[in-house]
Amino acid sequence: MSRFLKGTMILLAAGLFTRVLGFINRIVIARFLGEEGVGLYMMAFPTLMLVISITQLGLPVAISKCVAEADAIGDRQKIKKILVVSLTITISLSLIFTPGLILLAPYLTQVLFTDSRIYYPLVAITPIIPIVAVSAVLRGYFQGKQNMKPFAISQMIEQVVRIFLIAVFANAFLPFGVEYAAAGVMFASILGELISLLYMFTMFKLKKKFRVRRNFFHVVKSGRDALNELMSVALPSLGSRLIGNVSWFLEPIIVANSLAIAGITTSIATKQYGLLTGFAMPLMMLPSFVTSSLSTALVPAISEANTKRNSELVEHRLQQALRFSLLAGGLSVIILYVFADPLMKAMYGNSNGSQFIKIMAPFFLLQYYQGPLQATLQALDMARAAMINSLIGAIVKLAVIFILASRPEFGINGAALGIVTSIVLVTLLHFATILKKISFTIYVLEYVKFSIVTILACVFGYWIYHHISFHELAIIHLLICIILTSILYVLLLLGTKLLTKSDLRLIPIINKFI
Repeated sequence: MSRFLKGTMILLAAGLFTRVLGFINRIVIARFLGEEGVGLYMMAFPTLMLVISITQLGLPVAISKCVAEADAIGDRQKIKKILVVSLTITISLSLIFTPGLILLAPYLTQVLFTDSRIYYPLVAITPIIPIVAVSAVLRGYFQGKQNMKPFAISQMIEQVVRIFLIAVFANAFLPFGVEYAAAGVMFASILGELISLLYMFTMFKLKKKFRVRRNFFHVVKSGRDALNELMSVALPSLGSRLIGNVSWFLEPIIVANSLAIAGITTSIATKQYGLLTGFAMPLMMLPSFVTSSLSTALVPAISEANTKRNSELVEHRLQQALRFSLLAGGLSVIILYVFADPLMKAMYGNSNGSQFIKIMAPFFLLQYYQGPLQATLQALDMARAAMINSLIGAIVKLAVIFILASRPEFGINGAALGIVTSIVLVTLLHFATILKKISFTIYVLEYVKFSIVTILACVFGYWIYHHISFHELAIIHLLICIILTSILYVLLLLGTKLLTKSDLRLIPIINKFI
């Protein structure tokens, strides 16, 4: 098995585990905080991510790419320079922006947001910035070495810690108000990230073959060439991330103010935004552990193939990533669309927000494609084009949200439509950009077969859920229906040869039985 596929499988296994734990976290948060508390949490979070993106300066992808290229020719000194320069930049920026965000928090919550209670979770989460900054550098190093285990295990550790602490802190602070409980959830995230960083740092100390601290400042002074190389990749990559995060930062502000124009009160607007982004969106992002794992492994793998001018291998790896994204995403779309109401009720205690899933789920197949396409553009030194595509998508998204959400007949559904409009547009732009750089074969018959399989599985799932009673307990009945629908989907994929035995052999557990 190639290092690309091996690294991807490690990340997939870890991603599945952390995603399950993440859902448990979401359920715990929803049960303790309710729709309003989740709304406060989700409105504060984009501001943090914007600051983290500025602090990281687009370096994780750049480190991964540059370390992969240096490792391919065995240049350890260059790898050390990359790490030293990256750590200097990210730590310096985090020491500036951490106190800066705390000082700006009152202005942000009182002027930009319609709900002043966002101040408490925003301030509580700010100390996570320097922790994430150092983690990002180490993550980029391990990804560049195509050693995905430390990062994968660190993510699992983080989720295990968070799942315990979120319940503790949310329960402890809830008597003081929902805003304090949301702040407690944020603080639990800090501790989880810190313990994750300690593990990754320990693995780095054990596995590196050079001393980072030796002549640290001398390396910084002599690292101009490494800085220039990193910035050539990082700055365009930062542009794309910054556009996405500025858009995400503006999203709750525009949604809240648009809903106010539509005549919806602040409290209800916060609840509705919580339902959309804190309840429905996490379910639809379920397959993102597949696309994220593929994207993470894809950057160094395609960078390596591109450095060797092996265009056939570049296309082959992209085709692999897109096919796995499509098949995994297809199952997710079927389950979410068919079982939207009972899934929401089983997880959160009511079916509020299920309409968002029904509106958005079919379009999320393109969202699952977006990650591998973006990673490929970065690996092919086309990060600037990816940034422009993201900018176009962000502008269109915010415009559609404002136009639709401010109309009473659309309301919060207008925000959902704005999000999917951006997803479709950016994915198509990314794909069109890649076609200008590499040759790419589109297998039309496979997409036709996939469409037929998806429709058949949807019809089957809907029919058995509504016409056959497997158990008197609703959750058991739901699980059986999901399992049977999933089995049919996989059998149809095998029958149409969209999924082969060689694909199944890549999965460690299943490989033992084939």
